[in-house]
Amino acid sequence: RVIDGRDLLPLLLGTAQQSDHEFLMHYCENFLHAVRWHQRHGGRLWKVHYTTPVFHPEGAGACYGRGVCPCSGDRVAHHDPPLLFDLSRDPSEAHALTPDTEPLFHQVMDTVARAVEEHRRTLSPVPLQLDTQGNTWKPWLQPCCGRFPLCWCDREDD
Repeated sequence: RVIDGRDLLPLLLGTAQQSDHEFLMHYCENFLHAVRWHQRHGGRLWKVHYTTPVFHPEGAGACYGRGVCPCSGDRVAHHDPPLLFDLSRDPSEAHALTPDTEPLFHQVMDTVARAVEEHRRTLSPVPLQLDTQGNTWKPWLQPCCGRFPLCWCDREDD
């Protein structure tokens, strides 16, 4: 896996105005939902949505009553063509752009599609870590100061 090594802390702390990343991939579980592109020439910030949750209740802009928004299945919408937003002008993503409303629509979509393909070539399969077996308590991985199975540590430095 290619790791770009760029630190996002200055962005999160507000000491930087933008990320050094040209493309940021937004995943929900192992599904690519969206890509953000900071266009180097011209400085525009684009976002392409391939998949979005079906918000509940409809039109709410969130998944109320579900705990978390779904990542796959019948509770997500797949967009074909993907939704395009110009975050430079529309940071709330209120108005999706079309080929009729944005002259650069196809150019932006092609550039992001190439970035996604390049990104996918860097990925390799890994075992699931958050499946049922991965989330099962394993006593042999826990610290044990007493006799098994009565493991507890009540001494400060143990």
